[in-house]
Amino acid sequence: MSRSLRTALLASFLAGSVPALAAAPLELRPTPEIDLPFGDDIGFPAGPGSDVIASNCTACHSADHTLNQPALSREEWHAVVDKMITAYKAPITPEDARVIVDYLARVKGEP
Repeated sequence: MSRSLRTALLASFLAGSVPALAAAPLELRPTPEIDLPFGDDIGFPAGPGSDVIASNCTACHSADHTLNQPALSREEWHAVVDKMITAYKAPITPEDARVIVDYLARVKGEP
């Protein structure tokens, strides 16, 4: 088959296909609704330091994630908070870090 014949056949095919594709209506589908198992109302239990941990830690963690960690000693919570500051660059002040450790030791400390 000659090159010009192949070009003519390709052009003919494309000319017939493009209008059919362009004429196809755009089908819009509704956005699906998703029910998540937890609502936005899950938070840290109220008490001294709950506002500090919420304002510092929920930038990266949900309260549910934090509260489902194993119970740790005060020293272990201090190490975790220190790791968030040094390794992950969490912008937590030394004063807030002390409040967060106190809160976690009280709420999620070893019995």
